[in-house]
Amino acid sequence: MKAYELREKTREELIEMLNGLYKELWNLRIRHSTQHLPNPLRLRTLRREIARIKTILREDELGKRKLIQAKTVSDKTKTKKGE
Repeated sequence: MKAYELREKTREELIEMLNGLYKELWNLRIRHSTQHLPNPLRLRTLRREIARIKTILREDELGKRKLIQAKTVSDKTKTKKGE
């Protein structure tokens, strides 16, 4: 999932997704140690998705996520005023 899609979700939805991804990663690690995985690159993509979600959650804690949303709103109003 792309970062802009994740930013549209609420904090609770992101935490639920994060928990699900951790469970899936754990299951894949166990399977990888005991047998051959059909798609071993899924481990890498899961780690990256987890990192994206954790980054967005941290942005939210620091208040940067709100600033990003406010900046896009203010940019849109500036273009309307300039017309």
